[in-house]
Amino acid sequence: MNHTTTVTAGSLRVSDATLHYEVRGSGPLVVLVGAPMDATSFAPLADLLAADHTVLTTDPRGINRSPLDDPEQDSTPEMRADDLSRLLTHLDAGPAAVFGSSGGAVSALALAIAHPGQVHTVIAHEPPLNELLDDREERDAAVDDIIATYVSGDAAGAWAKFMINANITMPAFDESAGTPGAAPAEPDPQQVAAERFWFMHEMRPTTRWRPDIATLRAGATRIVVGVGDESAGQLCDRASTALAAALGTKPTAFPGGHIAFVDDPDGFVPRLRSVLRGD
Repeated sequence: MNHTTTVTAGSLRVSDATLHYEVRGSGPLVVLVGAPMDATSFAPLADLLAADHTVLTTDPRGINRSPLDDPEQDSTPEMRADDLSRLLTHLDAGPAAVFGSSGGAVSALALAIAHPGQVHTVIAHEPPLNELLDDREERDAAVDDIIATYVSGDAAGAWAKFMINANITMPAFDESAGTPGAAPAEPDPQQVAAERFWFMHEMRPTTRWRPDIATLRAGATRIVVGVGDESAGQLCDRASTALAAALGTKPTAFPGGHIAFVDDPDGFVPRLRSVLRGD
């Protein structure tokens, strides 16, 4: 089913970047945020939520339509949290509920720590917080190896190592699905640039960020740690479970796997709405 709604796009100049953002719908404010995933990936879910919410999406700094003045600058969770805070101030919006997934969940947690008055609920869906794991030194070494593999020019090898480290099994490639004799598709320059930024400037600062658990526990922001039903045993499942335990809560189940909100937004949104309501 195709879900579309009116989208108002804009840009916000900050000290070292220009941030692209999109707003749709009306009602209580929900922010959907990823890292490195951009606003385009959240669009189908945002369209669904816009039926009864105002939905803010954004391209994180250094990704797609949010260029940095210095493209070789790293992207830290604190920087991305400050960007979100500035966007909310610019729009005169909030306090907001924030659904962040993967690196976006790390950004959302950093926002709750640094700017608690702007966010009443954080749904941290599968944050890759290596520093909360017992084997964090091994996981950090794996990240270093993944990045080194990418820097060597082996992007496919880097992604293969990334999936192994995340304990995500990729479906087997079906050669019959392609067109025999067809030339391989040219890589999309925008996707290549986002991939490079993720490996070179975003992955390490994100996975090595350690949340201030005491501040999160003491704050007024409701923190929900989300885990996909199909993510059992994966790195982000382990990290999410560790985060929930540190916060004195239990993980909240969502349908599907790590990017279920992209793969099946219609199946994902009822659960998200329920969690936003506090059911």
